[in-house]
Amino acid sequence: MNYSYKGKILISTPDISGDIFSRSVVLIIEHDENGAFGLILNKKNSKMSNRFKNFFDFKIEVYDGGPVENEKVFLIVKGKKISESYTEINNEFYVTEDIESVINSVLNKEISIDDVKIFSGYSGWGALQLDGEINRKLWTVVDVYNLDYTLPNDQTLWKSIMQNLGGEYLLWANAPEDISLN
Repeated sequence: MNYSYKGKILISTPDISGDIFSRSVVLIIEHDENGAFGLILNKKNSKMSNRFKNFFDFKIEVYDGGPVENEKVFLIVKGKKISESYTEINNEFYVTEDIESVINSVLNKEISIDDVKIFSGYSGWGALQLDGEINRKLWTVVDVYNLDYTLPNDQTLWKSIMQNLGGEYLLWANAPEDISLN
């Protein structure tokens, strides 16, 4: 492996269809010779969101981070580092599993719930697996600047990024989800 995709965005191509990665936008948190770890930014999990609704008096959206270890919770937080245990995404965002510190900080009004995005599970790849998928053109790698990872994104994020890439990506952005219907 000569290159790390850490901090990059993966956009699924139409070749990935019919599973959780169909029309996904994945933020790669870690990528090295042992594999890769990322979170899907645009797939809401209504079942998990309803579970969280029972614990708090404010609405919380939970996203599917990916198909691995769905019982684990990951949080992307914007701004102030409120946990000792985190992985920095960039100067503005970080990922943590320390849900207790994050929730306490929200309840104590140290951070806003709008600066937190909650994920159930994650996306993971073994050694060189992600590189192989990118070489087979299952993913398009994008350098995205000024993307707020805590925004409540949905499928419009995938389409918007595809449209901004232009060219053949415009065709993909406007194609039906099931490309066999095209």
